[in-house]
Amino acid sequence: MTRKTLLITGASSGIGAATARLAAPDYDLALHYNGNRAGAEAVASDARSAGARVSLHRADLADPASIAPMFDEIDAAHPALHGLVNNAGVVDVAAPVAEFTPERVARMVAINLTAPMLVAAQSARRLGPGAAIVNVSSAAARFGSPGQYADYAATKGGLEVFSKGLAQELAPKGIRVTAIRPGIIETEIHAKGGLPDRAARLGPTVPMGRAGTAEEVARAILWLLSDSASYVTDTVLDVSGGR
Repeated sequence: MTRKTLLITGASSGIGAATARLAAPDYDLALHYNGNRAGAEAVASDARSAGARVSLHRADLADPASIAPMFDEIDAAHPALHGLVNNAGVVDVAAPVAEFTPERVARMVAINLTAPMLVAAQSARRLGPGAAIVNVSSAAARFGSPGQYADYAATKGGLEVFSKGLAQELAPKGIRVTAIRPGIIETEIHAKGGLPDRAARLGPTVPMGRAGTAEEVARAILWLLSDSASYVTDTVLDVSGGR
């Protein structure tokens, strides 16, 4: 049986890395990264040990012109593409809206919204019946992240609207599109936003009493990609411990 190939953006750490490691027994992998080459190589090594054929692809998704060349590399490395985890994203230092700058907002929109749309567009040209796309949103899209990451929340809300439109567009072609909303998850993204203790601090406020793990989100992503979710499209799955 021919192995399917899965593209994961932002695969060098966090949810993307966890998804790659858990997917490796069943998928060959095209792993995108930007600055963290060492992290991407560690993920690739683990995935190869689990039986996956892996290619690494560096692209700065803040630059829309980097996306088409990345797909040219993927085409050269794999015979076909069967799924996409649109995971790459950024936060900035926590700040109220009054302190936002044009540069901050432009970067947030470029990486968290423009890039996933363009990555999905390139993928849609390559995917066939039975394929699936999972766009990684955030519970911030429901809460708005006031006083901290309202720009991040806005981009994730936009990604969910895009997911709906794409799901309706691709459903007649047999391609499913869903989104997933992680809640408070123990990953490096909190430190990148200047709040390294955020998951530990907020975990006890979640109805389940703890933060989630990247692996828990990854398992949900892989279910949405799988044939077990063959009648699931145009939906958003919360993985947030009841928050």
